[in-house]
Amino acid sequence: MKESNRKNKNVSSSPKRTRPVNLPGPSGSRDTRLSPPPSVSVLDGEIITEELGLLEISPKTNPRSFPYSVKQQCWEKAEKVKGRDPDRWRRDPLGNTIFRKLVGCPGCLCHDYDHIIPYSKGGESTLENCQVLQATVNRSKGNRTDISKAELIQRSSYCRVSGRDMDLLELSAYGNVRHGQDSGGCKIQ
Repeated sequence: MKESNRKNKNVSSSPKRTRPVNLPGPSGSRDTRLSPPPSVSVLDGEIITEELGLLEISPKTNPRSFPYSVKQQCWEKAEKVKGRDPDRWRRDPLGNTIFRKLVGCPGCLCHDYDHIIPYSKGGESTLENCQVLQATVNRSKGNRTDISKAELIQRSSYCRVSGRDMDLLELSAYGNVRHGQDSGGCKIQ
């Protein structure tokens, strides 16, 4: 009886691609050699290329999106929701409740990291120019600076969320429920 499941011992990976590199040769002629392609990676919004053992970090003086560290600090400066874990729940400047795990979606608990002074109008991606804002409001604001707070409040997605609803969201997103220190009520010991 023949073995139906033979293992292929000659497993080969795909060949590495190479690219030509022009190097100055003797008497000014160009010498074309093959070299491996550079490896490229992204680290905290910075593009890093490694070629021939050299490491270069591309200079981005003002990236369009906020760096991770600025987003963390921006979340920290937003208003806390009483009785809820501040690492998970905050309020935007208009009073809308937002949930940390919901970023960039169009729901009423979703948020974006907004440039107070729009990037297209010279606003920088710094902590001073960052605010967490309900995603629906941020999208309707666009790059306008002449919009009033009252008008932004009208554009907010109304969302009435009970404590039980918040618990269910936390449970589904994090696997547990954590309340803030100021939650009040009885503590069972």
